[in-house]
Amino acid sequence: MLDLPLKTVENAPEESVSTLEAVEKAYGFVPNLIGTLANAPAAAKGYMAISQAFASSSLTAVEQQVVLLTVSFENRCHYCVAAHTLAARAAGAEQATIDGLRDGNPLVDDRLEALRAFTTSVVRNRGWSPTNDVEAFLNAGFTPEQVLEVVTGVTQKTLSNYVNHLAATPLDDAFARAEWSHPAERAGSAV
Repeated sequence: MLDLPLKTVENAPEESVSTLEAVEKAYGFVPNLIGTLANAPAAAKGYMAISQAFASSSLTAVEQQVVLLTVSFENRCHYCVAAHTLAARAAGAEQATIDGLRDGNPLVDDRLEALRAFTTSVVRNRGWSPTNDVEAFLNAGFTPEQVLEVVTGVTQKTLSNYVNHLAATPLDDAFARAEWSHPAERAGSAV
């Protein structure tokens, strides 16, 4: 585990200060993930740029959260599953959808399930998704451009998931009510 102190506007490298100020203005606080990323200005700026790009994709807010929660589930990121559980609620996702994503289960909504399944395929196959997985995604009404948007979301969350693993980023109080552990961990299975 890396020893990375949580950075604030007061103690961050100069190149990270504007990023922290923008995040604090947007969210009312600096989430611990961003405080961790701020140790390396390029990491903080890169994460925010990818996040903004993905937020501007043609996927709906709920669809974006399906991607982000699916990646975080697959990567077993306790921090990001908790944070995006609350973001999914705020985006208007149904509780059954959120529960399915937190448990790694198929979703009832066919379109969202196609998105979850394709995202899972991208993560598990490191981008070499089988043709039938890509076709199933497209047959659900998504476009070839949205294939690339899903990859953008996978990139965003892989960056934060891996940072959280390496740094053991502590969960913010703001996300504590959505604390999460992987189903295998809850069952006592090996991680």
